[in-house]
Amino acid sequence: MKVKPLGDRVLLKKEEAEEKTASGIILTGNAKEAPQWAKVLEVGPGTDEVKMEVKKGDKVLYSKYAGTEVKLDGEELLLVSQKDILAIVD
Repeated sequence: MKVKPLGDRVLLKKEEAEEKTASGIILTGNAKEAPQWAKVLEVGPGTDEVKMEVKKGDKVLYSKYAGTEVKLDGEELLLVSQKDILAIVD
């Protein structure tokens, strides 16, 4: 299924939670912290007031409680407003 966000919205695919810590401790399901990093899958056209600064393929850091979770073709995605994206990561 193809999704094209409207206005200043961006469709993100969240990255998986880390399986182990930097020191090598393996985390169980409940101990894993949900990541706030995601890859941009689709970008809306923007509005007269909002110029889109992210593009398809960017890796971004987004606000912790941002957006609406959606499940498409068995994949969990996040639809957020561009203002909820905090940074583009190189």
